[in-house]
Amino acid sequence: MNVVRGSVVKALAGRDRDRFFVAVAVEGRCVSIADGKERKLLNPKRKNVRHISPTGTVADMAGMTDKKLRKTLAAFTTQGAGGNSTG
Repeated sequence: MNVVRGSVVKALAGRDRDRFFVAVAVEGRCVSIADGKERKLLNPKRKNVRHISPTGTVADMAGMTDKKLRKTLAAFTTQGAGGNSTG
């Protein structure tokens, strides 16, 4: 699993399971993630790489703010909403 700075990832474990984040920093087996709302860019959450899944999308981190981060992740949140209904 190759996670780089700016990668959009989905949390697989913990209280933030099934939510989307952006990798702010990668330090060995840990990744610092932020979503711009509950986890700001200045106070990211550290997660083990085993507990996240990359989506294959990389966001441009140049000039990134919490507001821009929320807008970037909004596309992923709306894609997942309602996709699991069976009928």
